Amino acid sequence: MNPVPDSPVQYIKGVGPARSRLLAKLGVHTVEDLLFLLPRRYEDYSATKRISDLIDGERATVVATVVSTQVVHSRRDRRLSLVVVRASDLSGILEAKWFFMSRDKQWIERKASEFVEGRSYLFSGTVKREGQSVSMPRPSYEPAEGARDSAGRIVPVYPLTEGLSQWQLRHLIENAFSLGYADALVDPVKPELLARYGLPRKAEALHEIHFPTDAQKIKKAFRRIAFEEFLLLQIGLALKRHARQTSRGIPHSPDGDLVRGFLSQLPFKLTKAQSRVIDEIRADMESEMPMNRLIQGDVGSGKTVVAAYALVKAVESGYQGALMAPTEVLAAQHFNTLESLFSPLGIAVRELRGGTSKSEREEIYSGLQDGRVSVVVGTHALIQERVEFGRLGLVITDEQHRFGVGQRAFLQKKGECPDVLVMTATPIPRTLAMTLYGDLDVSVIDELPPGRKPVVTRWVRASSRRRAYEFLRKEIERGGQAYVICPLVEESEVMDLKSVVVEAEELERTFLSGLRIGSLHGRMTSAQKDRVIREFAEGELDVLVSTTVVEVGVDVPNASIIVIENAERFGLSQLHQLRGRVGRSARQSYCILVSNASSEETVARLNAMTSTNDGFEIAEEDLRLRGPGEIFGTRQHGLPDTRVANILRYMGVMKEAREVASSICREDPMLQQDEHRPLKTELNRRFGEWFDLSAIG
Repeated sequence: MNPVPDSPVQYIKGVGPARSRLLAKLGVHTVEDLLFLLPRRYEDYSATKRISDLIDGERATVVATVVSTQVVHSRRDRRLSLVVVRASDLSGILEAKWFFMSRDKQWIERKASEFVEGRSYLFSGTVKREGQSVSMPRPSYEPAEGARDSAGRIVPVYPLTEGLSQWQLRHLIENAFSLGYADALVDPVKPELLARYGLPRKAEALHEIHFPTDAQKIKKAFRRIAFEEFLLLQIGLALKRHARQTSRGIPHSPDGDLVRGFLSQLPFKLTKAQSRVIDEIRADMESEMPMNRLIQGDVGSGKTVVAAYALVKAVESGYQGALMAPTEVLAAQHFNTLESLFSPLGIAVRELRGGTSKSEREEIYSGLQDGRVSVVVGTHALIQERVEFGRLGLVITDEQHRFGVGQRAFLQKKGECPDVLVMTATPIPRTLAMTLYGDLDVSVIDELPPGRKPVVTRWVRASSRRRAYEFLRKEIERGGQAYVICPLVEESEVMDLKSVVVEAEELERTFLSGLRIGSLHGRMTSAQKDRVIREFAEGELDVLVSTTVVEVGVDVPNASIIVIENAERFGLSQLHQLRGRVGRSARQSYCILVSNASSEETVARLNAMTSTNDGFEIAEEDLRLRGPGEIFGTRQHGLPDTRVANILRYMGVMKEAREVASSICREDPMLQQDEHRPLKTELNRRFGEWFDLSAIG
């Protein structure tokens, strides 16, 4: 029987129902998933060391026999317990240590029971040496007899779940290879392309990744997998561009009295950058080709008024518009802004989100169907099946990276080829945009409204918190308002991080006693969030202590200072977004980062924040420091689910794949030729939903 890679993994020898449930926790459901469970890193077991020769701070491997296993309480924190395994190789004693919360008795007992006195194990990790005491915190390990195939070579280290060991996983993967599943995988990259770039076949690359023979061959194997993923992504973008260029969209009417009335009643003068982007949108919307445009603009640059122009233009042409935002806070902010701009024009705008009452919801559904509602603003609630439009002509998504592409496509399908506008206040480096938004035309609002001053940013150690809050109090006395940002909602028993609940109480009791302090976090109901934001916006609160729920959408021009606690816990782009909550008026504003950071990367991140207010510089530095998966603060919001294709690590590979994809799509725009059918099949299988490629078959 021929092996089928998408067969359930439980049919591999050694798996079975129980172990398949454990593998499912790692995202492994099929044999192919198992083959692509790629190592997090490699341990070099080719040169083990004696315990007596270990050096502080180095990564090393030893073979030692367990002498004893103990569970002890931490001296510093009684809430923590340690499992301490003492092992000897006759040259010395090594202590392997694992920390647990004391209440997690089941996990502690399970870890302690994994070691048998008198049995030898391979321990690999970072050495901590204090005098004659030698330890390894959380080393990887396996029985020496189970590691008979590991000793003397480079060994993969996989992500694990409780109940699965490294050597067990390696054994299961070896079984999959021995049964021919790797050779049965579709390899869509033609042999001549592989030869041109010196890359192995897919099956060979995976074998080298799981059973490595040489460090350079490992690198080449990962490049091979990355090349295929980048090639598929770039072809997918090319197909989307081709589909758009050959589709007939909505040719909207030239600007008339409604649009002119909207522009003339604005309470401010548009910047040159806003006017330029409006010209680009006007040309797109009046064209027969569907608009597919990305607007990038730094925090406070005025993207919403540009989006409002597009909505008014759609309404004047007899169509409806929808604006979808990722959070209720941001949706409410957009609704309030658009309602104030559209009411004088007689444009009916409604808000649809999770907290909308049933009666109001039914009224909105009806108004959208019969056209009485011209513009709707909402969250994911807009993509519900009940939402039907009479004549949808424009779809706008804000902070697009927070949505899956399928969600945007679902909203688009509620109209007949509507124009699409995507907005983001998260500056995206050009290198990342090539993969994320290669099918979109890009507009950049690179100018702030006149009178805005750069936010003064300072980084202080926790020992200077009192001075920071004294400065905050003075700023409030001068008539300003303040944000205090914390990374957690409730106090952590493991990490010493500031939390919203604890911090608000502490500030009321100490540094900011007598001031009006409110709290905001994601666990509050929509009504509670709305009430707190309204009180802060109307000046009823002096200080808003919050999580990153205020990262986008909260616009309080009077807020002039933001203190970010545990700033090391946030990415650069996220810190920049948070800083954008202040500096939204002509008033001088300040951002204070509180952190005891010591790692080289974190120090570089905080220094970058103090040296520039330019969002694109910040984004490029964040990409350099942390990679594309973290550019938006969390790993994957709207990004394609790739296994290896990291733009930062494989920039050269991406450029090669882009050149090949361009050549293929020029020659065969719809991948109809037989030689390209494997690419088309694999593209649909891997990324079809992400790209919404249903039209190409």
